[in-house]
Amino acid sequence: MIGILSFVGFTALVAIIAYFATRTTDETTSDGYFLGGRSLTAGVIAGSVLLTNLSTEQIVGLNGQAYSEGILVMAWETLAALAIVVTALFLLPRYLKGGLTTVPQFLQNRFDRTTKSIVSGLFLSGYMVILLPIVLYSGSLAISTMFDVPEMLGVSDTVALWICVWGIGIIGSIYAIFGGLKAVAVSDTINAIGLLIGGLMIPVFGLMAIGDGDMFAGLTTLVDSNPEKFDSIGGPDASVPFSTIFTGMMLVQLFYWGTNQAIIQRALAAKNLREGQKGLMLAAFIKILGPIIVVLPGIIAWHLFQGNLDNADQAYPALVNAVLPPVLVGFFAAVLFGAILSSFNSALNSSVTLFGIDIYKHHFNPDASEREVVKKGKTFGIFIAIASMFIAPLIANAPQGLFGYLQEVNGAYSIPILTIVVVGYLSKKIPAIAAKVALFSGVGLYLVYLGLKYFVVGEDALPHYLHVMAILFVMNVAIMYIIGRLKPRKEDYVLEHTKQVDISPWKYVLPVGLGIGVLVIFVYVYFAQ
Repeated sequence: MIGILSFVGFTALVAIIAYFATRTTDETTSDGYFLGGRSLTAGVIAGSVLLTNLSTEQIVGLNGQAYSEGILVMAWETLAALAIVVTALFLLPRYLKGGLTTVPQFLQNRFDRTTKSIVSGLFLSGYMVILLPIVLYSGSLAISTMFDVPEMLGVSDTVALWICVWGIGIIGSIYAIFGGLKAVAVSDTINAIGLLIGGLMIPVFGLMAIGDGDMFAGLTTLVDSNPEKFDSIGGPDASVPFSTIFTGMMLVQLFYWGTNQAIIQRALAAKNLREGQKGLMLAAFIKILGPIIVVLPGIIAWHLFQGNLDNADQAYPALVNAVLPPVLVGFFAAVLFGAILSSFNSALNSSVTLFGIDIYKHHFNPDASEREVVKKGKTFGIFIAIASMFIAPLIANAPQGLFGYLQEVNGAYSIPILTIVVVGYLSKKIPAIAAKVALFSGVGLYLVYLGLKYFVVGEDALPHYLHVMAILFVMNVAIMYIIGRLKPRKEDYVLEHTKQVDISPWKYVLPVGLGIGVLVIFVYVYFAQ
């Protein structure tokens, strides 16, 4: 009962603070609703970005992979810091100079409306069919397990899953659809603090359990007893071979942190470039510490349970139940619930933005007022939320290694979109037809690769999917430049400064970025065996 009360209390506190922090924001305009009035500061941006990224599919999934493979899976966390630095230095100044609300808006300015619509459709399809249902499913599974909902309500596991999915989905929808970005960002920031505290509690209590109450003795025992789990260099059979760090891994990271609407929308809402760059740099630094929350507990679980769990994805919830004092279970569940809501409502808010700005305004009603655009965006948000809530419970038979599986499937649209964004900014003469060819080529060839891998020749007969992503990226960049030479734009593209916000850079952005890069290299060298 204490656990449930602390869960409800912390969750209600977040909602109340978010309400009072956003009640004066004018959300009848596009900037007000979609970008919080372009008013976000560095701390809010960093907190919102981090919690949008960190959710149950990552906490449970990466710890499950760490349980099986060890610290080498930290590549998904530590290399993210480098991608965030690149975004702050290269992409964000250009986004804010163009006054963008969505990434596809740039693609319309740079190429044409059709290119923008194709990309918006790819984003929305990925969110509705993959991201939103996965977040709901993994989150509902965690909450149902922690509170033993089937026993509490006297229902089957399947019914409990449906109840949790719809509960999380409805609450997340209220935040995202009716609160706008600022409500999402404020609640994210509060929950980010709670997640850092709660997430750090698990390895602390886990190490104390190993060390008979002494955390440092527990860490020494863990490292000495399992040296193979602390090797950062993944072999050719690992889920993240070391060679992939220099190919597709960085491309996936750049797409996620630099062009994924659900993430970059927080930085687009910065009050100026300085605040945006400071927020991203703070997020990058904290991201280096991410393995403490999403990797170390998996290794602790391996030691405590002697590798005897039936399913690697049970590692994190099993560890929580084993080491966390009962009085703290409710608080941690509330924090985890916040992480689930964050990923769900952030992707949903971005879906509303993409539909309202990029599809409804330009294809259904070009003369629509800003109030009408926001209204239609909210209506679409309700539709996509309900659809994802119906799809989520059907993922019960998803394969093991869910995190890696999601990264692989998302490659069908992530790398093609990254290709045309990067080339769009680096070139002045490449025409719209080149972007369309690259999109269809990238999506089509990657789907052919997945089909061959899973239905024809088998996994061992083809290169790792991260290598394939890099190959397709290089190939499609070459295709775009060839088309640009054969059929260049009539006029060179010029990025206009809309003067929506001040784009004077943070004077320390370059040295701080270099420092973060050195820190990432040090971490890898330190754990290399």
